[in-house]
Amino acid sequence: MAMNFFDQFDIPYILGTPLVIPALLFPVLMCLTTNRFLKNRHMTIQSWLLNKTTKQLLEPINTIGHKWASMFLTLFLMLILLNTLGLLPYTFTPTTQLSMNMAFAIPAWLMTILVGLRNQPTSSLGHLLPEGTPTPLIPMLVLIETVSLLIRPIALGVRLTANLTAGHLLMQLISTAVLTIMSSMTTTAMMALITLMLLTGLEMAVALIQAYVFVLLLTLYLQENI
Repeated sequence: MAMNFFDQFDIPYILGTPLVIPALLFPVLMCLTTNRFLKNRHMTIQSWLLNKTTKQLLEPINTIGHKWASMFLTLFLMLILLNTLGLLPYTFTPTTQLSMNMAFAIPAWLMTILVGLRNQPTSSLGHLLPEGTPTPLIPMLVLIETVSLLIRPIALGVRLTANLTAGHLLMQLISTAVLTIMSSMTTTAMMALITLMLLTGLEMAVALIQAYVFVLLLTLYLQENI
């Protein structure tokens, strides 16, 4: 019975076609159907939010790194859409798959490393050895800093996967309990239903916050290499 709860994280198929493909196309379709020349309240609020979000994301970065604004904003919006997609009924959350999150994390992290090695190789390699380190501790600290550097993309992908998976699994458990005890324990079921509604709002916040944290950490990694 416990394994059935995790079936919701399996990639669903219809007529032999994985639904992860239209799920990934969902953000692209939303961008393509947006009329940039249409000025209304919706577009005005959307532009204001995008400008505020871009300023917030690029606040810890120097002026040199502002040219990466479009990439970070695109990744941020895509993660938001993919995270919130799973909150709709009969849908699938692509970002609960660790392989997909690692496909986002590894190239973005590698980009920050390559930028540093290209622009300032001495300073980038200097992060592996803090200044003033005693000579006997140099090999150990270099090894520790190298491992901490290589573990960054794993931490990015696992953090996003674990937070979304835990929230969706908890919602599945509570909803199953509500359906099971609705006929025998109506009061308890109603209290659990209210908890489920509150948890749904919390999951919406988690979906937004995790997308922001993912991109914010990438900006901090980039700041170390520019």
